[in-house]
Amino acid sequence: IVRAGIQSVDQGQTEAAHALGMSQTKTMGRIVLPQAMRVIVPPTGNEFINMLKTSSLVSAVQYTELLRASSNIGSTAGAVMEMLFVASIWYLALTSVFSVGQYYLERRCSRGSTGNLPPTPWQRVKAKLTTFKRWAVSG
Repeated sequence: IVRAGIQSVDQGQTEAAHALGMSQTKTMGRIVLPQAMRVIVPPTGNEFINMLKTSSLVSAVQYTELLRASSNIGSTAGAVMEMLFVASIWYLALTSVFSVGQYYLERRCSRGSTGNLPPTPWQRVKAKLTTFKRWAVSG
C-alpha cells in the first residue's frame, strides 16, 4: 500500500524538488509523502478495520481476545448470550470509532488536492440548527 502510494506521486514532483536543491530525505518528507498519504490512508484504514473485525476468528486457535474472553466470562457466569451481545457492542463501538477517525484523517490528507472540503457531518448539523434557529426566531 505504501509503495503504491509513493509511486502514485508524479515523478516530476521529485525532479522539481531536486531542481530546487532539496535533498532526497527533504523531498520525501515535504513533497512526496504528503501527496502519497492521500492514496495510502484509505486502504490502510480499511485493512486495519477489517483486521479488527476478523480478530474474532483468533478465538478458534486458543488465543484469548474479546470474543473468547466474553465467552469464558459468560460460561462461568451463566450468561453466554448477554456476554456475546456485550462483545458485539464492543466490536461495533471500536469499528465506529476507527471509521470516524479514518474519515477525518482522509479529509485532512486531501486538503491540498481539493480547493474546498465538503462540510463534516457535525458542520452540517450545526448549519441546520442555526438555520432552524433563525427560522424559529423570525417566524
